[in-house]
Amino acid sequence: MEALQLKTVQDLLLSSDERVELIGGEIVRRPMTRARHARAQSQVNRHLGTFDDGARPGGWWILTEISVAYEAHECPCHDIAGWRRERLPRLPDGPIGLPPDWVCEIVSPGHEKKDTRSIPLLLRRHRVPYYWVIWPEDRALIAYALDEGEWRVVATLEDADRARVPPFDAIELDLGAVIGDD
Repeated sequence: MEALQLKTVQDLLLSSDERVELIGGEIVRRPMTRARHARAQSQVNRHLGTFDDGARPGGWWILTEISVAYEAHECPCHDIAGWRRERLPRLPDGPIGLPPDWVCEIVSPGHEKKDTRSIPLLLRRHRVPYYWVIWPEDRALIAYALDEGEWRVVATLEDADRARVPPFDAIELDLGAVIGDD
């Protein structure tokens, strides 16, 4: 019997397919982007744009579709992730090797397990302080903060709720605008 050969970040970099990520040592295709997913992703990015300002101290890098190399066998492509600029002064070429300060995943139908089980465990292991999960079809957002090594819910929004959601609680987030009011 042959042992399972886990793929590495180097294997991922050699892949000719751009729509893949490395999860648990397996190179997997990312789901097809649906309209509600794309809308939520672009709107979160737009709403948080004021934080992504390199001209002032304490700013963020907020990036979409970004690959983060956490471990040799873990390099997911996050829908949106952010780094405080004091931790990441310059953007590197290729996957980022520094865990983000915040991750937002937008759940795609059929891929819920990755966004609600695998990714939160990986982020917790690497002490990522904040994690948001958005379900566009269900019109919901749950925001978590890492508290003594465990995830704690810090905000739950539904439909057109508005709230100040850490770590971006300097502004009020309008979920209706983010997920696209019909």
